[in-house]
Amino acid sequence: MPRWKRVLGWTGPVPRPRHGHRAVSIKELMVVFGGGNEGIVDELHVYNTATNQWFIPAVRGDIPPGCAAYGFVCDGTRLLVFGGMVEYGKYSNELYELQASRWEWKRLKAKPPKKGPPPCPRLGHSFSLTGSRCFLFGGLANDSEDPKNNIPRYLNDLYCLELRPGSTVVSWEIPPTSGPPPPPRESHTAVMASRGGVSRLIIYGGMNGCRLGDLWVLDIGEAPQSPGPGWSRTLTWFQMFQMCAASCLSVSPSPDWFLS
Repeated sequence: MPRWKRVLGWTGPVPRPRHGHRAVSIKELMVVFGGGNEGIVDELHVYNTATNQWFIPAVRGDIPPGCAAYGFVCDGTRLLVFGGMVEYGKYSNELYELQASRWEWKRLKAKPPKKGPPPCPRLGHSFSLTGSRCFLFGGLANDSEDPKNNIPRYLNDLYCLELRPGSTVVSWEIPPTSGPPPPPRESHTAVMASRGGVSRLIIYGGMNGCRLGDLWVLDIGEAPQSPGPGWSRTLTWFQMFQMCAASCLSVSPSPDWFLS
């Protein structure tokens, strides 16, 4: 039976309290970056689960600004950061790579899609890895040119970031889909589930002015281990269930969530 246990007695430089951060694991290491605590946090901390120790690696390269509510995935020893809030009302669509084998950051310039614009700046999106592809879905954009005047726009767009193993060459694609997509949302959860070599992107909840309790599945099919020439099939959305609308409360997005 799974059992929770609070971890105590650690050593090393402990991260300060925060929220809106993200974490990924590399073998016995948990890598924590960003978040919000009286401003946007730009710290990178690593926790060694084997030794119960925190440490701050000496990073170098194109070190990104702090960000909150961004996308964070781990591809071997390569970590990818996309988007997020970088300051009040100002969102990012920058893509960074952290090579954990030498703790070196690099800003990546992804090729735009062959058809359509690249992803707009956003926060609260999901960023999910399967094989050599990262799927970006949804989030919250600010349609105001003045960061202090927030005009929220919820998103339900789908992008795929094509990765090349051992290379910094990456490109965005807009996969063809069928079926009604999920309504626009941010702060949802998304996981990849694979069975028999077939991958599915599963999205649950989030908010778009009200809290959501619906469950959606994107049938991706077989996950390629290396980039291919475009898409050989159309990806299909399915809605699994939707919670009672009575759970929808009037909630307005506030960038202060990540700053306070």
